[in-house]
Amino acid sequence: MKRSLGVQASVFPMPVLMVSTYDAQGVVNVMNMAWGNMYDDTQVLLNLEPSHKTTANIKLRGAFTLSIADASHVAESDYLGIVSGNRVPDKFARTGLTAVKSENVDAPVVQEYPVTMECKVVEIIENPTCTHVVGQIVNVLADESVIGDNGKVDPTKLNALIFDTFQHGYYVPGEKVGQAWKSGGVFLKDQE
Repeated sequence: MKRSLGVQASVFPMPVLMVSTYDAQGVVNVMNMAWGNMYDDTQVLLNLEPSHKTTANIKLRGAFTLSIADASHVAESDYLGIVSGNRVPDKFARTGLTAVKSENVDAPVVQEYPVTMECKVVEIIENPTCTHVVGQIVNVLADESVIGDNGKVDPTKLNALIFDTFQHGYYVPGEKVGQAWKSGGVFLKDQE
């Protein structure tokens, strides 16, 4: 039997994504966000509060990078979500993480995160409580340490953080239990 829990955020898992931008003075700002994901095959969607420094920076620069947080940087990643760049302008510097300028967009790339998408803004949709940003992925950078034998990112090497909307924990994915577009094939036999 199911129990009613009322209205609450109930999507699991949520990726822990790190949005990196430059402000008007070229200072690196990084924000931890769970309310974003793929929009289609080549675009991402970020759902940001209008008051965030990241939101202002994205509007100013028209670009951002989006990194996948990993377990070895959970403390730094969480801190970048706890502290506002509006109140602590040097919050990124305090983490000890390093950044270099993207070769493809006007945004920083955090060196320590294993996968980073370089994105240019294609659309901003303003609502009173949320700013939706659609970003076109122009390139993906991945550390050699997370690339498998097939030349693609190997999720078992990535050790990506996922956010638990129910109890606000961070987790890493477990074992692979199936293959997309193949595991369900057992039900296709009767249709052929």
